[in-house]
Amino acid sequence: MDRDEVDRALARLGAEHEAVETSLLALQDHAGRRLLEGAGLTGVTKDRWASTEQAISLLWGYFDAYSAALNDTRELRARRRWPSREDLVELTDRLRGRSVTIASSATHPAPSITGPAKLSEQFTLEELVSRMNELYAGSLDMVVTADSVWSALPARIDLLSAELQRTRSLAHSVGVRPGEHPAGDELEAITHELSTLRAQVISDPLAFWRPAVGSSAPGGGRPDTDRYDRAARALEDIRREIEAVLQVRQDSEERLLRLRDVLSRADRTLTEARSARGEVLAKIAASEVPAVSGPPTVLQERLATAAEYRRHSQWHRLSPLLESLEREAEDELLRARESLGAVTAPLAVRAELRGRLDAYRAKVARHGMAEDPLLIERYDAARRMLWSAPCDLRVAEQAVLRYQQAAREVLVPRQAGPSGPEDRRGDS
Repeated sequence: MDRDEVDRALARLGAEHEAVETSLLALQDHAGRRLLEGAGLTGVTKDRWASTEQAISLLWGYFDAYSAALNDTRELRARRRWPSREDLVELTDRLRGRSVTIASSATHPAPSITGPAKLSEQFTLEELVSRMNELYAGSLDMVVTADSVWSALPARIDLLSAELQRTRSLAHSVGVRPGEHPAGDELEAITHELSTLRAQVISDPLAFWRPAVGSSAPGGGRPDTDRYDRAARALEDIRREIEAVLQVRQDSEERLLRLRDVLSRADRTLTEARSARGEVLAKIAASEVPAVSGPPTVLQERLATAAEYRRHSQWHRLSPLLESLEREAEDELLRARESLGAVTAPLAVRAELRGRLDAYRAKVARHGMAEDPLLIERYDAARRMLWSAPCDLRVAEQAVLRYQQAAREVLVPRQAGPSGPEDRRGDS
């Protein structure tokens, strides 16, 4: 190497020395490293930190050796402004040769880091820089990873735990307690899970880290939040359930009144259906009239149970009972209305036949044919059947049809005019 090459090499190595020193001091002051030193570690983090501590110790040993070798080389270069050939030979050997010897006792290397233990190792300055960079990257990755997990998860777990305590207090106020309600048991399970999760995160943060695929940068990846996310979702589901119970407490009286009204209407409808059935059996002959069931006593008993739950503030039991009662009460009212419709169907048929008979009579009267003997005879026959009890609907319907047929036969020639069929029959 000539003088300029020596100076450029010294400048480059000096810059690398400064960069390594800055990085080492930053690593020494890193909050994650200080936390790791004082934490009661377990699992994979404990093993990784033991190796990382050895790596950091070795890293400082390498740095001290590198600093001493660089200072000695600088002193040799500073002896003469124009170094002699012997000086350049020695400077070249120090800058490019394996001029740095490091005793194993100075750094206490671990076999897992440096391989089998040796009495000493020799490096070029470039090799030493490369080795320090490698050790630094591995140490920083471990420190940054642990710090990232500690920065992310414990705080989130604490916030979720605070929300859990508020939910537990709210649940207790509405009677949702462990052993009495499934949601109370689930709250206890979430409490235990969050407590266990926090302790594990604090003692073994590396167990909650997902490395980024294909990334070689220190700390590449993200915290594993799967267990936290499951607990958060479970708590949210319970919170919504508790809110539903609270809503029941607020509007339970109104809902109970509404239920009583629906069941009362169903009962009145069934009473009307039973009364109508007796009327149908008395007034309509040869007709199948369905039986009418009694009032919904089971629903009334469950309604009384719901009122009892409300009196004793058992909101967690009242909530599902009210929901099922509301559905069943509406079904009962619909059934009662269908029963009334089925029972009164014969009366509706009779009313329709009466209306049809009177409508045709009015039509015949408008055309001046009301006094036709055949029409009068058939009208009177149909009317007697429809206005007498018991009424045989099948026979009455046939009588109405005969009257309609006779009316049509009379009205068609009337509407045809003077040249119609009636006139032609008269000419013949």
